[in-house]
Amino acid sequence: MKDQPVKTITTDNLLIAYLEHGSSDGWPVLLSHGFPYDAHAFNEVASILIEAGARVIAPFTRGFGETRFISTDIMRSGQQVARGFDVIRLSEALGLKRPIVGGFDWEGNSSCTAAALWPEQVSGLVSYAGYDIVDVNEQKHAATPSLERVCWYQHLFQSERGRECLAKNRYELARMLWREWSPDWQFDEATFARTSKSFENPDFVAVATHTYRWMHGLTAGDPSLQSLEGILTQKPKIKVPAVTIDGKTDPLKPGGTADHASMFTGLHEHIITNSGHNVPQEAPQVFADAVLKVHNWLK
Repeated sequence: MKDQPVKTITTDNLLIAYLEHGSSDGWPVLLSHGFPYDAHAFNEVASILIEAGARVIAPFTRGFGETRFISTDIMRSGQQVARGFDVIRLSEALGLKRPIVGGFDWEGNSSCTAAALWPEQVSGLVSYAGYDIVDVNEQKHAATPSLERVCWYQHLFQSERGRECLAKNRYELARMLWREWSPDWQFDEATFARTSKSFENPDFVAVATHTYRWMHGLTAGDPSLQSLEGILTQKPKIKVPAVTIDGKTDPLKPGGTADHASMFTGLHEHIITNSGHNVPQEAPQVFADAVLKVHNWLK
């Protein structure tokens, strides 16, 4: 698909840059990328969905691309409620009527957060991977040594040395993660270069390091969001129709997330595909088919 022009819209805390695919009167889909990717991750998914009549919005999430905080006074938070709120606020600003929301990595998390906290504003969910809401208390405890090794970057970002490493080596570090998380994906340099421009955002390092420090319970979140984070500690079940996806070769999700099924009380299907972490670019047909399945359930 030919790259779409970047559009922007202002919410109460962000100037959000986004790509729009399809007709403005299409059925709405809001697809969000994680770290370290950008909105172009959904180009091929969008090209499939617009053939089925969708209007696809793919934002550059906070800290990426041309998205900017509207004030220096706003906390550069990367916690899940802040990012979930971004999904809802963008939907409202664009006048989307109960879009299907979906994402991977951080934004699988934010899409699940949006669906759990604001189900009246979301019609359906596609999540890579599973019920992806962070349990901070659980994250304070050790995982298996093999998974701790895979999560080396999260441990690195806990220190100021790690912040400096990301600031000085963001492109090299991101390329390493792409290769480690998607071992069978043969991306070319042009694909990486297009995305890596989004890492030049002035808040990229601040948001990324806060995300992982907050997730590990080592730094505070935005006090104004604490009551909503409190709701998420109760692990609310997701009521909207949902398709969840696992990639067989993703080292971040050993064993997959099929055991999350009980966290979905509406229509739900779990899919396992032969890909790594970046399903939208490695297996765009699989991700698009998941969105189409949710859309067909809603008819």
